[in-house]
Amino acid sequence: MQVGIFAKTFPGTDPLNVLSAARHSGYACTQFNFACCGLPPMPDAVPEAAMTAIRAAVHATGVSLAALSGTYNMAHPDMTVRQRGLRQLAVIIEMAEALSIPIVTLCTGTRHPSDQWAHHPDNADPSAWADMAAEMSKALALAEDHGVDLGIEPEQANIVRSASDAKRLIEEMGSRRLRIVLDPANLFESTTPLEARAIVERAVETAAGHIAMAHAKDRYADGRFATAGQGIVDFPDFVARLKVVGFDGPLVTHGLSAAEAPSVAAFLRELV
Repeated sequence: MQVGIFAKTFPGTDPLNVLSAARHSGYACTQFNFACCGLPPMPDAVPEAAMTAIRAAVHATGVSLAALSGTYNMAHPDMTVRQRGLRQLAVIIEMAEALSIPIVTLCTGTRHPSDQWAHHPDNADPSAWADMAAEMSKALALAEDHGVDLGIEPEQANIVRSASDAKRLIEEMGSRRLRIVLDPANLFESTTPLEARAIVERAVETAAGHIAMAHAKDRYADGRFATAGQGIVDFPDFVARLKVVGFDGPLVTHGLSAAEAPSVAAFLRELV
């Protein structure tokens, strides 16, 4: 496994400075975001100068780009919002191919009208799944055209809430391009350490063979998010189970400060 970090953990809009900070903090790869170039995370277009700067930064630092963020609300109640998001995702996917980034990460969405990471009661309505699945089918057609994988992450507030939901969607889509991004801290909310470990164990077993990337974020028992290693996620067990199912991709941390990055890198490197 390669230990990585969200690039936008580090401040600035110069890719060289951002990737240099990642390297100096002990990371081999990043999940990149166009905000690190001074662009919107979901841009309508990417100037060639930004692409040149990204390539130069990768070459100079040796930090690879394991994934590119392409999140928009794939279940937004307003169709025009979904349509705009899909147009921007097409740009992201095209840029991922141009930068040789293997996977674009997605948000399966929510019926919440203003926050794509917030729960809404209508998420459980079959129409929410249907809208998200229709959006995903269009996204996969783009991914197939450009040879890029798409990663869906089970999130408690989103339509795909569990590894079982993610596997169901993969089976419905019937595309080898749809993969899972598994973050143990997003598989539960408030719970006990013992139950958290059991939930993560079941998720790894369910997602086995479909995991393209793992995330390293933590939670406290009361449901608040925490820096990896500070909460109730049993990271030694999580990493060991990933190894058992044959996962050897990037393990990418986020939800931490730049100041915490070196210590988290050391913690994760020891595990992998």
